[in-house]
Formats: sequence, structure tokens, C-alpha cells
Amino acid sequence: MAEFHPGFVVNALVYAVLGILIFIVSFLILDKCTPYALWKEIVEEKNVALAILIGMMSLGMSIIIAAAVH
Repeated sequence: MAEFHPGFVVNALVYAVLGILIFIVSFLILDKCTPYALWKEIVEEKNVALAILIGMMSLGMSIIIAAAVH
């Protein structure tokens, strides 16, 4: 078993924060590219189809970011 290095924890935290920030920025860009407010449409108008679409796009962006950061 390899020795534990505190640098491993620091690397994991840095990559986690970096991935979250990239995800937030990409979601904001996606929100600006659509002709309507995504959050208003999902929450107030109860648009389930849009919520599923945005959820799948978010999952796809997360997988891409995780692969790029890893």
C-alpha cells in the first residue's frame, strides 16, 4: 500500500473546485444562449421536458469536465 501524502487531498480539492466552477460557468453560458430564462421556465411554468433536457445536458457537461480534469 502506498504512503499517504497530504498533497493528494489538496489535489483532489483543487480539481473538485475547478470542476464545479467550470460547470457553473458552462451552465450560465447555456442559460444565456437560450431565448428564455431556464430557471423561471422550470420552476414557475413547471416545464418537465425542459427540466429533463437541462438535467441530461448538465450530466453530460459534468462527465466531460470530470474526464478533462482527471
